[in-house]
Amino acid sequence: MTKEKVLEALKNVTYPGFTKDIVTFGFVKDIEISDNRVALSVEITSSAPEVKEQLNKDIEVELQKIGASEVIATIMQPKAPREMSNSMSGKNLVPHVKNFVMVSSGKGGVGKSTTSVNLAIAMAMQGKKVGLLDADIYGPNIPRMMGLIDQRPEIQGNKVLPLKAYGVEVMSMGSLMEPGQSLIWRGSMIMKAIEQFLRDILWSELDVLVIDMPPGTGDAQLTLAQSVPVTAGVTVTTPQEVSLDDSRRSLDMFQKLHIPIAGVVENMSGFICPSCETESDIFGMGTSEAVAKEFDSTLIVRVPIEPAIRIGGDTGMPIVYHKPDSETAKRYQEAANKLIAFIDKVNEEGGADNSGIQPTTPPGVSACSTGAAPQQNSGGCGTGGCGCH
Repeated sequence: MTKEKVLEALKNVTYPGFTKDIVTFGFVKDIEISDNRVALSVEITSSAPEVKEQLNKDIEVELQKIGASEVIATIMQPKAPREMSNSMSGKNLVPHVKNFVMVSSGKGGVGKSTTSVNLAIAMAMQGKKVGLLDADIYGPNIPRMMGLIDQRPEIQGNKVLPLKAYGVEVMSMGSLMEPGQSLIWRGSMIMKAIEQFLRDILWSELDVLVIDMPPGTGDAQLTLAQSVPVTAGVTVTTPQEVSLDDSRRSLDMFQKLHIPIAGVVENMSGFICPSCETESDIFGMGTSEAVAKEFDSTLIVRVPIEPAIRIGGDTGMPIVYHKPDSETAKRYQEAANKLIAFIDKVNEEGGADNSGIQPTTPPGVSACSTGAAPQQNSGGCGTGGCGCH
């Protein structure tokens, strides 16, 4: 009985849900042989008890075939996340992620995804463990912006490994679909997809998960806020009044969902000439500061129009990483510093809490029915249709 013979036998043990074996995956860590007694340790990625049970059985069968009279297999699994799901304690589908940042906007086309990408990378450049979730199901642009347009995530058991770029873990519906494929889904499907992106992705123990939301204040935002305690909300806008009108709605949503407001990012705020580096006012500059103050918040940063931002987004070379000395990159770094400081402040004051917006409608009763929720104001989100108290 030799280690080589044991490894060869273990190549016949297929990891449940895959076509590869546990040796090829690199799961077999230690092998000790004493006469016909074989002891080994196997480190797997699934916390499912049925996976452990199946592997124990298959390992014993294969090693007995080569003469092992006693097989001791120690299978090491990640700890299954503890889910809190009642309205008293709140709910967190991803308890091993320390903080969640919701990047939202009242309308589309204001640079929300660009902001999410550069903020996530800027925080990672400062040593934080960062993930980036593209929850903009209908318009998933994050893979292109992160240089992941042709990459597909790896499946491990019934979970999905996030892709990685620029020191950031990334997941997007765009990485699971064919290019150009449309999703024609009702709200319930969007809600389910967001829950799966949280529950079924093998996120690391992240310091921050940045979530790029679809524009507006609908099903996706409510589902996200009820699924995890969001530490900080960031609203992205442009300086025009047409955009600011919708930004007020986004900030109002944060308040109703009990999400601490980190502030406003004003995109397309001035233009930096690539030739002379002069900054000019085109659409207005600093107009969102007054809106932020209406909600007891601040203007985090003004991000100008700069050709390098567009080029970086189109080519998967974000400006904050590839042109760190540019004015825009410096402003993203400044915004990341302020966001980290705000997150620390929220946690020092007790952390985020979504217990007040959990649905309380009885099973089988529609949250939209007149009798579904109490009529009195008891601290819920105030929408009247989400079912929270």
